[in-house]
Amino acid sequence: MKITKRAGMMILGILFIGLCVSFLRLSGFGVDPFSAMNLGISGFIGWSFGTWQLLMNAVILVIVFFQARHCIGAGTIINMIFVGYIADFVCWLAQDVVQIEMSLPLRIIALVLAQLMASMGVALYMVADMGIAPYDSVAIIIEKLTHQKIPFHKARVLSDVVVVIVGIAFAIASGAGIWAVAGIGTVINACFNGPLIQFFKTKLEKM
Repeated sequence: MKITKRAGMMILGILFIGLCVSFLRLSGFGVDPFSAMNLGISGFIGWSFGTWQLLMNAVILVIVFFQARHCIGAGTIINMIFVGYIADFVCWLAQDVVQIEMSLPLRIIALVLAQLMASMGVALYMVADMGIAPYDSVAIIIEKLTHQKIPFHKARVLSDVVVVIVGIAFAIASGAGIWAVAGIGTVINACFNGPLIQFFKTKLEKM
């Protein structure tokens, strides 16, 4: 695969992830698991979502460096820097500038689009093989350390459930409540993201 095509897939995948997070936040149905943890913690300590997510990614990146160094590349750095800020920008644009009224139909559409973008986005930059987000490497590390006894899609569900619990705990501690970070959207994302990433990844690899 040509480097230009791989770079395009990587950039498109990262854009999809940023849009996914923003759509989930706008839907009000709960965000994806990793964002749920970061929203919960950032709200608790009073940081912006984008800044805390960048720091969290940097911490995970250290672990990835020692356990799955092959996952690190240009896409890793671009993802960890820009996804959180893309989400913050789109939410600011929609809520403060355009001031979109999120009716129930719009919220449902945002939720569905977010899930598709999440899975397709991760699959795109995994296939591009130019580095993946630190958090997306966690399931790969679990699969590696368990000698594939826990396959990628199950490892992804496991890691997603853990970070959601952490996010909820911090959201409750900050007084924001569970629904500030988690909801039906979080459950859908946690349960289907792993299998859908695997599905899209298989399809893209055949292209």
